Amino acid sequence: MINALSVDVEDWFQVGAFETVIDRGDWDRLNHRVERNSDAVLALFDRAGVKATFFTLGWVAERYPQLIRRIVEAGHEIASHGWDHRRVFTFEPEEFRADLRQSRAAIEHAAGTKLTGYRAPSFSIDARTPWAHEVLAEEGYAYSSSVAPVAHDHYGWPEAPRFAFRPVTDTDLIEIPVTTAKLGSKTLAAGGGGFFRLLPYRFSHWAIRQVNGEDGRPAIFYFHPWEIDPDQPRVDNAPIKSKVRHYSRLRAMEGKLERLLREFEWGRVDHVVELQKATIQ
Repeated sequence: MINALSVDVEDWFQVGAFETVIDRGDWDRLNHRVERNSDAVLALFDRAGVKATFFTLGWVAERYPQLIRRIVEAGHEIASHGWDHRRVFTFEPEEFRADLRQSRAAIEHAAGTKLTGYRAPSFSIDARTPWAHEVLAEEGYAYSSSVAPVAHDHYGWPEAPRFAFRPVTDTDLIEIPVTTAKLGSKTLAAGGGGFFRLLPYRFSHWAIRQVNGEDGRPAIFYFHPWEIDPDQPRVDNAPIKSKVRHYSRLRAMEGKLERLLREFEWGRVDHVVELQKATIQ
C-alpha cells in the first residue's frame, strides 16, 4: 500500500496557533526559518528514498523561489496551501477564488511547473464552506486534501467521508481527507502533525495499519517543516494550550519521522490520488 506523504510549507509564525498574537504585517520582520527547515525535510526524504507533496504558501514561494525549485528538482510534487494561511471559512467565495489565483501564480512562477493540488490552511474546508469545492473545481484543481473528518476545537467536519470522494457532481475534482482511525464508535485524528508529534509512535503505527489493512486504503499523512526545528523562537504571549501544542516534543519529531518512513511505503499525493480514482463512486 502506497501512502501519501505531505508537508505543509509554512514558517513557525504562520501557524493557526499564533494567529491572534502575531500580526501578518510583522511577518517580514521576524526570523524566517522556513527555507532552512524545508531543506532539512528534503534531506530527510532523500535519506529515506521517498517522494512527497509540498503544500506551499504563496507567501513563501514569492520570497523563496529557489526553495520551490529545489523541491521540484528533487522529484517532489508542489501544490498550493493558499496565500498566507488564512482559513477558508473566513472568506467569501470570490475572496477564496482570489486567494487561490494569487497563490497559484506565485507558486507556479517559482516552480516552473503547473500545480493541480490544494490543501486548505488548518483543514478549513468544512460544513461552513459548501461553495469551496465548487470554486476549486472551477479553478481547475484535480484534487484537494482539505478536509479533516473529525471534531476538533480548531477545525473539523465530522460528517464528511473518511476516504477519497468526489465533492462536486459532474466534475473530476477529488477530495482526499487527512487520515483518521476508528476506535469503537469514535473517529480519531491520526494523519500526522501535532497528533503524531505528541502521541506515542505506536498510536500512529496502529492507525496506519488499520487504514491500510482493515479499510484497504492509503494513509494521508502530513507535518510541517517547523516541527523538526526545536531551536525556533518562542512566542511567550500565546495561549498556554497553543504553546503546549506547538512546542512539545519538537526534538523527538525527526527521529519519529525517520522510523515512520522506514516502516511504511510512501509517495506523492497526486500519485496516490490517481491510484484511488477507481475506488471512488
